This record gives sequence, C-alpha cells and structure tokens, in this order.
Amino acid sequence: MTAEKLARTATLGAALPALLLALWWVATADSTDPYVPPLSLIFSTFPETWTAERLQHDVIPSLARLLSGFVLAVVIGVAAGVAVGSFHGLRHTLEPVLEFLRAIPSPVLIPVVILFAGIDDTMKILVIVYGCVWPVLLNTVEGVRAIDSVLTDTSRCYGINRSARLRHLILPGASPHIFAGMRQALSLSIILMVIGEMFAASNGLGFSIVQFQRSFAIPEMWTGIIVLGLVGIALSLLLGLIERRALAWYFGLRRSQRRE
Repeated sequence: MTAEKLARTATLGAALPALLLALWWVATADSTDPYVPPLSLIFSTFPETWTAERLQHDVIPSLARLLSGFVLAVVIGVAAGVAVGSFHGLRHTLEPVLEFLRAIPSPVLIPVVILFAGIDDTMKILVIVYGCVWPVLLNTVEGVRAIDSVLTDTSRCYGINRSARLRHLILPGASPHIFAGMRQALSLSIILMVIGEMFAASNGLGFSIVQFQRSFAIPEMWTGIIVLGLVGIALSLLLGLIERRALAWYFGLRRSQRRE
C-alpha cells in the first residue's frame, strides 16, 4: 500500500470518530443533566483523574489480566481447534459438549470460579479465558477443515510427517480463520475484563468506573469509559499490525486475485 493510500485510509478512519466527538460536544454543550455532563467538563477532568499513579494502579493491572487471558485463550483455542478439526471422530464426539459449554455465558460462571479460584487475578483471567477460547477454537476448526484435501493427501504421499504438516500446511492454511477468531476474542476479552473487575476487585478499569459511579463522580466515570475505549482501539490496532505481518502472503494473494 502506497503512502498516499495509507494517508487516505487514516484520514477516513479518523473522520467518523472526529464527527461523533463533535456531535457529542455540541449536543452536551449546555447540558445540566448530572448524568450526561458536557464533554468539555469530561475532558477537563482527564488530567486530574488519570494521573501516572492511577494509570499504574488501574490501567496496567487491567492490561496484564486482559493480555494473560487473551494469550491463554489463543493458545488453548488453536491447540484444541487443530486437534478437533484434524480428526473427524474427535470432532463428532466433542461437538455436543462444545456446543453446550459455548452456550454458557462467561459472567454466569464468575460465582463458581470464585469458589475454586478465589477473588484474586486468577479468577479474572479464567473468566477471560473461558469466554475468549470459543471464537478462536471454532474458527480454528473451520480453518483446518477448509484446507484443500488435495494438499493434505499430497503431503502424505510425499512422506511429510505430522509435525511438518502442522507447521507448513495446517497452521498457515488455517491462519486467516484463526486471526478472525482472535479479533472476536479481543473484543470479548475487554468486556470480560471489565465484568471480572466489577466483582471483588481492588483495582483495574472496571473497578474504577464502578467506584466513580457509586460515588456519583459522573465526569470521572465518563473519563474511565473513554480510557477503556482508547485501550480497545490501541489493542485492535496492535492486533491488526500483527495480522498484516503474519498474513502478508494471504493479503498479497487476495490482491493479485483481484487484479486478475
């Protein structure tokens, strides 16, 4: 992608958020509603609310829990997805159980997890893992099943062992689906991080937002929500960068196909 196209894409991507902020600013400029303060007041509250100390106390622990749960979910989801997608008998055996477990919302399990894991970071990470593993697992299964059977049979005919097939055929072939599942899991991980921190926590973004709400510090509460959104944007951009580098061959193939 040329520099001109990158600049055009960045401009278009920033245009909608800027427009929404402008509408928010205008719509709340004369607001006297204590629950919907003017955006100018929210912005003026930022420096005194999100100091370096608060960032260290709340944002960094939240990021650590989120990334720990997300990475564990990706590892478990990819490993289980490759196994389930590669063996038909295993897939048919586990499919009812997987569908049952997938239908259970993660927040419902928080009281159960607290009984076994306590109220420390382990509980919050396990909730993120449980909720995020399903999109990665199911997309990995579909990616493995979508691999051309001719390629699989050819690799077997040439005596390529299972380990080499996994590294050079299965994982690369399923990687577009895996990253699609990772994008879904990232959105879920942010939601589950906040929900987990609302239960018996002493720090974190979710904890801070709830504390602001309970003490009627409404502008500070809105700043926490905005910080949460900014964290989501930053993580999404980071994952997109990793995806573009890891799937450069895939995007190049799609561009060449469009030219034809």
